[in-house]
Amino acid sequence: MNKTNAMRILEKLNIPFSTLEYEENGEHIPGHGLAKAAAEKTGIPAERIFKTIVMRSESGENLVFCVPADQEVNLKKARAASGAKELVPLKAAELPAATGYVRGGCSPIGTKKHLRTFLDENAFLYDSIFVSAGTRGLQLEISPDNLARAVSAETCGIT
Repeated sequence: MNKTNAMRILEKLNIPFSTLEYEENGEHIPGHGLAKAAAEKTGIPAERIFKTIVMRSESGENLVFCVPADQEVNLKKARAASGAKELVPLKAAELPAATGYVRGGCSPIGTKKHLRTFLDENAFLYDSIFVSAGTRGLQLEISPDNLARAVSAETCGIT
């Protein structure tokens, strides 16, 4: 396993984490998110795997929202938390330029430049949660407090 940028950043910050690798063959069932597929492949409950959703505001700012795999971002709550009037999810083709990551391997940690990040409060129901390590087929297990610290996340209800 190669180290990802997200892993290097956590090590530099002395933030403990572990990794969980799983087989990712690139197949995708429409309407069935990749984070949910990761939950099925790893046996981790979907509510503990947090997907990284990148959205663009009306001002052109890219924002990161981390929510459980079994839930969706509530746009009204996300707009209120971020102060944006409009939020539109980035298309898969836009992700690499905006974050340095591809769909299904987008980590909230180590984006090309720092993006404001919002972590759903449900993360704090668990001692640890899982987020993408920055590549498909690899998850990071990290405490919600440490994730929030690593990305300077605001914690709020966004589902």
